Amino acid sequence: MKRTITRLSSMALLMALAASCSRDEQVTPNTPTAAVANQDATRDSNLAMGNPSGAVTDATNYPNNYLMTKTQYTLSYSRDKGKPNWVSWHLSSAWLGSTARQDNFASDASLPSSWYHVGSTSYSGSGFDRGHNCPSADRTGSVADNTATFLMTNMMPQAPTNNQQTWAGLENYARTLVGQGYECYIIAGSYGSGGTGTNGYATTINSGHIAVPSNCWKVLVVLPEGSSDASRVTTSTRVIAVDMPNTNSIGTAWGAYRTSVNAIEAATGYDILSAVSTTVQTTIESKVDTGPTS
Repeated sequence: MKRTITRLSSMALLMALAASCSRDEQVTPNTPTAAVANQDATRDSNLAMGNPSGAVTDATNYPNNYLMTKTQYTLSYSRDKGKPNWVSWHLSSAWLGSTARQDNFASDASLPSSWYHVGSTSYSGSGFDRGHNCPSADRTGSVADNTATFLMTNMMPQAPTNNQQTWAGLENYARTLVGQGYECYIIAGSYGSGGTGTNGYATTINSGHIAVPSNCWKVLVVLPEGSSDASRVTTSTRVIAVDMPNTNSIGTAWGAYRTSVNAIEAATGYDILSAVSTTVQTTIESKVDTGPTS
């Protein structure tokens, strides 16, 4: 009887060890495969990957690289262009809930009072959408979170096909990754002059108060849920970078517009992943993602 118990105990121990090894081997940050979702999800720093342009909260000396920190996202705003240079945010299941889309576009009262405040109707009749940088559907944990995404400091003039189909496709894919147990750090923005909306080509709208960009870009750093996120970025971490022309004739498959972080940095002058080890940056910023798109 004792021998039988001993054999059974040994078998149980071996099975436990095998299961432990199997769990360890499942961590594959390079490709979004099924992972344990939601267990470790937290709301982490929206600027964990770095401040791309070195923006500062100094309206007098840096009106076109003005740092604005909100609970839901962080951005660099340009007074003269009437839009953000970039917006950075963290996305995990901790940010997602059941709050409905508020659609309450509004000017941002936290801008300096002497600056022109882009309003909810400033894009009306322009042929361009009020294109979110940080999307509404990434902030559904509360009404306050969702409302923050409708501030006009989070908007850029975006060609409708770009905004509603191509850009939206990548937004949806980011949330798909979260459903698979990942968290993403996302930095998005625009650059250049002149885009083509439903009314044709334009370089500005709203009587010159808002500059229309030629390109819209986005970078996603994809990590398994965890902590100390910037330090967990390695040379095998999946990084998705896209650069899309701001035109209504754009193709609707976002994967066709993948590029490298280096290429976006060359176009914008930014250091997009500045908080990541420079050795790691050298590798991941030169790659063009070839992973799944849905």
